[in-house]
Amino acid sequence: MLDLTIIKAITLDLDDTLWPIWPAIERAEKALEHWLSRQAPMTAALFANQSARHEIRAQVLRSRPELKHDLSAIRREAIRVALYRSGEDPLLAEAGFDVFYAERNRVTLFDDALQSLAFLASRFPLIALSNGSADIRRIGIESYFRASISAPQFGVAKPDPRIFLAAASAAEVLPSEVLHVGDDAMLDVLGALNCGMQTVWVNRSEHLWAHPDEPHETVSTLVELCELFPA
Repeated sequence: MLDLTIIKAITLDLDDTLWPIWPAIERAEKALEHWLSRQAPMTAALFANQSARHEIRAQVLRSRPELKHDLSAIRREAIRVALYRSGEDPLLAEAGFDVFYAERNRVTLFDDALQSLAFLASRFPLIALSNGSADIRRIGIESYFRASISAPQFGVAKPDPRIFLAAASAAEVLPSEVLHVGDDAMLDVLGALNCGMQTVWVNRSEHLWAHPDEPHETVSTLVELCELFPA
């Protein structure tokens, strides 16, 4: 059971907790495809081949293992490799990635996100904690958060305990005083439980829980999360 009396801070996952990520990624990939078709048509043709894209990504991960937690760096390097293979200017990779990244941050928040962020931020320091590359400043929600910690920035990803402990440190509280909220059973819930945090699983799609250790609470919306706290 959730013990609200000891909670002094909340850490929040971003992708698929505050917004659905795949619509944004799909738009970003289309924007990059359109940009490449004008700036580097041979590379656009190469990227149109899904198996080629996967092979390039695998090459990047083999040759640059230090990038494994940085999805943005992996994508930027994949664009560069594709440009090089296609005989086009690898220096275009940065501009191409900028096109992708701008669209990746043009997310559509879940209907309950802003009101819930406002409610929670009025009561607790909030720390954004994500394996992705979302920029809360670009998205327009920076004011709700005391800090933002991401795997690309920090160098390790959830469920590694170090990133959860860093989030607790950013909030200036003990891990046991943190409530972590997220949608991913393994990365969010089990990762936070392993650090001694309390957890709320945001299960918007009615998935079944499949692990022996369970979240302290499960909600289907962020409104339900807010309703856990007394008025």
